[in-house]
Formats: sequence, C-alpha cells, structure tokens
Amino acid sequence: MPLPLACCQDGEVLTPPQDSSAPQLVVGILRATRIPGLHYMCTRPQSRLRRLLWSLAFLASAGLLATSTADRLHHLLSRPVHTRARLAWAPQLRFPAVTLCNPNRARFLHLTKPDLYSVGEWLGLARENHSLVPEMLAVLGEDQRAWLTRLANYSRFLPPRRSERTMQSFFHRLGHQIEDMLVECRFQGERCGPQDFTPVYTRYGKCYTFNGDRRNPQGCRCWVGAGMQHLCPSPTDETSFEAGIRVQIHSQDEPPYIHQLGFGVSPGFQTFVSCQEQRLTYLPQPWGNCRASMQGEQLLPGYDTYSIAACRLQCEKEAVVQSCHCRMVHMPGNESICSPNVYIECADHTLDAAVEDSQERCSCPTPCNLTRYGKEISMVRIPNKGSARYLARKYNKNETYIRENFLVLDIFFEALNYEAIEQKKAYDLAGLLGDIGGQMGLFIGASILTILEILDYIYEVCLAFRDVSQQWVPCETLGRHVEGAYNAGILPNHHHRHHYPHQGVFEDFAC
Repeated sequence: MPLPLACCQDGEVLTPPQDSSAPQLVVGILRATRIPGLHYMCTRPQSRLRRLLWSLAFLASAGLLATSTADRLHHLLSRPVHTRARLAWAPQLRFPAVTLCNPNRARFLHLTKPDLYSVGEWLGLARENHSLVPEMLAVLGEDQRAWLTRLANYSRFLPPRRSERTMQSFFHRLGHQIEDMLVECRFQGERCGPQDFTPVYTRYGKCYTFNGDRRNPQGCRCWVGAGMQHLCPSPTDETSFEAGIRVQIHSQDEPPYIHQLGFGVSPGFQTFVSCQEQRLTYLPQPWGNCRASMQGEQLLPGYDTYSIAACRLQCEKEAVVQSCHCRMVHMPGNESICSPNVYIECADHTLDAAVEDSQERCSCPTPCNLTRYGKEISMVRIPNKGSARYLARKYNKNETYIRENFLVLDIFFEALNYEAIEQKKAYDLAGLLGDIGGQMGLFIGASILTILEILDYIYEVCLAFRDVSQQWVPCETLGRHVEGAYNAGILPNHHHRHHYPHQGVFEDFAC
C-alpha cells in the first residue's frame, strides 16, 4: 500500500505525516527484535496490565544488566593483577655472585704517618688538630699505644699534598687484602684462589666479589681466616666493633649493596647457605609500577641492565655531588673523589641523609625482570679439638686464635630448580566481553547477533526514509500516480508481492 502523503498548495512539496514517524520506528524496532519480552510490550491483543508487567520486568532486567556491566567495566579499568608462583626444573643454574667485605675499613697496624695525618680524624683516631683521641689511647695496649704515639709525632714532618686520589689510595693500600683473608677456596671441586676474586668498593671500603662474571659454577666452599690483624681485627685495633665478614649473594647484573642487603658470618662457625634462585616478572604500567630495561641502556659502568641497587647508588652519588661537588670512592662516575676533609664535613652526612630520605629523594622502581636468591642459613661451631690442633700447627697459631679468628662459608644450591614468580593480568578485554555476553543472555536473553539485528532494522528504516524523500512530488502531479505506483521495497519487511487486507498506517510501517 502506498504511504499516505499530506496535501499541499500549488508548487509545494509533499511531506509524510510528521506525527507518526517516530512512534512507528520505535514500535517497529520492538516488534522486529528477537529479545524476549519486547514483543509483549507492543502487541495490541495483549491487555494493558500484561504489557505493563512485561515492560516493568524488562526494565528491571535491563537495569541489572547495566549495573553489572558498569561493575565489570570498572573492574577492568582498575587494572587488577594476580601473582602466580611455580617451581621449574633446570638442568643447569648460573651460580650467583658472592661479595665479601670486612666491616672494618682499614688495617690499623698498616697505617703510616701520612695516612694518620690525612685520615686519622675520619678514622676516629685523631682530632681536627691531628692530636690523638685520649679515649682511643686508653683502650690500647702498651705496645700499640707507644707505636701510635710515635706515629702521631709530626715534628719535622712535611704534610702530604691534598689530592683527590688520597681516599682511593687509602682504601686500596689499607683495605683488607684477599690474600690475607682467604685461607682456602674450592670451586666445583677444584681449588680457587685470590685470582678468582675481583676487588669492588662499597661503603665498607675494599671488598671482593667471587663469580662476578657470567660463568656457571655449581658451588663454592671457602675457608676464611678472620685474624685480628688481617680480616677482623679486634675493636681496640679498629674503629668498628664487628668481628667476622659481611656477605651478599646477588645477581651478576647488579652491583653489591652489601651494607643493607648483606648478612654477617661469625668466626668460630661453619656457615651453610642454601640458595634458591627466584625469577620475578612484574607488569609495567598501567597494571604495575615496574621499569622495563631499554636496549643499550647503561646505568652504571659494567652493568647492561637496570637494577634497584644501581639506581640507589646513582641517586646517592647525585646527592653527594650536588652538595659536596665530588663523589665518594664507592660511587660510580668520572667526577673527582672527595678529600678526607670533605668526607668528614660533607660527604658522610649527605650520604646518611640521602639513605634516610631514599623513599622521597630516589625514585627507583622495581625492574620488570628481576633475579634474586632466597637463602636459608645454618651454622655449626668449629673447630673441634682435633681440628684445632691440626690448624694451629699448620698455620703456626695457637688453638684459641684458630677458634676466634677462623670461619668456613659453604654456599650451594639446594636443588636444580628455580622459583618463577610472575605477575599476570587478572582481567582483560576478553573477560569483559565474556561477562557482558553471559549477563545479556541471563537478564534479557540477547546476544551480539540480536544487537546486530536491531542495527540492521534501523539501517533499513533509514534507507526507506531516503527513498521516500527522493519520491516526493509537487501537488499538481499527484493525480498522475495510481495506487501501487510506489516502489514495493520502500518500507522495511515489504519485499514480497502478496496483498494483505488494509490494516492502517501503523501496521503497514512496522510489521
């Protein structure tokens, strides 16, 4: 049936009735869709009460769907993550780097007159005017007191010229030497020695790193002599009250940060350290706060990857350079090294403040890929009486000296496996679409195809209105058209040539 047109005056264009197009479109969409309940909302044979109840039920279901969809969308935007931990077997594991330090920075009995004059105040042995501290002299033995007093006699002494190399030379010469510290070392069943240890400077002064390169040994057994005049002098000989060594087990990709991450090993004990490699993977923004390593990035000389320890060292160096215009010996860079006076007056205080305010001053996010080593430490007392007598004869020391100054350190993997800890996305776009699809089917019985059907119907209606607008004619030509002269496909769902009884404009357009 042709679409009724409103009459007009001569020369005007005919237009469809404006009051019925929008309702026809809405009702047509409701009848065309396969969503359960919508058919009953616009079917005339149904009673008004029944249509009202169906409308309320559909609106309630749609409201629940909208609420649940909004909740899932908010959950997706919150970027949730979960952590997965698993044990993985490996035929071979790379042995970690092991850094050893003596808590005492210098060997007291190796001091020279220029050393005492330059760094005596920094060591706590002398005052600003280079006179000895009486409290220190009081605790020394008679021989050591006389030796130190002669050393502090600066008559006819020409003070050394201040140089940026003073502190570096001091740590290099007076730091504890690995030749004195190491008694015996075994590595993969073979002997190792001082040549297998690399000097490295930390806040403890001169330290040594074993397996600092990327070799793949399986274990290390070290006998360390903790002698008073070598590895661990007594408190009366040094400025530290610690006896033993400080140890850090870390990856070859990061520098030692032993003053905070190390653990102590005491003389007179054999310490067993069972290690397990842990490989941690974190997610970057926006799911996490880790920092991805850039290719070719080099934060510290000799390290190709980013690490928290390297970042903190860099941050501490920047704070010291900014305040003191020089760097400390253990800090990376090419800046000049601070003199002993600057160490006392500026560098030490600035470094302590930087460490205390590291959370605010230093932004060092966790790297996205991190290797660390879990440790289980146990120890037994050594030596027994027979071993003590044997070691005393071997090293020409008495048994008491052996018990108080020797330690054994065993480091090994507990098993050929590693723990992988991964941070993964807990919810993604696929999960959101799955939840929305399931809730659409639960609440309104719809799917993606149902939505496409509605869009397709709206598209057909738009094409029908376009065809109508192209066939609008002036009033004087109205009489030339006969019934049925309009295109049969002008309305959606009118693609047939069958004739039905006249049902009015509403049914003709929407059904």
